[in-house]
Amino acid sequence: MTSTLLTGEGNVSNEDVNNLNRIYLDKRGRHVRVIRYDRVKQWVIFLRDGYEHECFAPLYKFKSEFTRVK
Repeated sequence: MTSTLLTGEGNVSNEDVNNLNRIYLDKRGRHVRVIRYDRVKQWVIFLRDGYEHECFAPLYKFKSEFTRVK
C-alpha cells in the first residue's frame, strides 16, 4: 500500500505507508520520526526522541504543525 497524501512539500510519494522513516521538526524545533500513516483514520504515527510510546496526529494538524527535514 502506498500513499500520495503524506508528501510534505507536494511531492508524490510511493513509499509503503506502514514503513515510513521520515524526520520532521515540530513547532518547538524538536525532531520526530514518522513511522506510519493510517489511511482509514488519516493519522500520522510518529516517535519522539526520549519518549517510548507512539504518538499520532490527524494529517491536517500534522501538516500545519510539522516541517520535514531534508
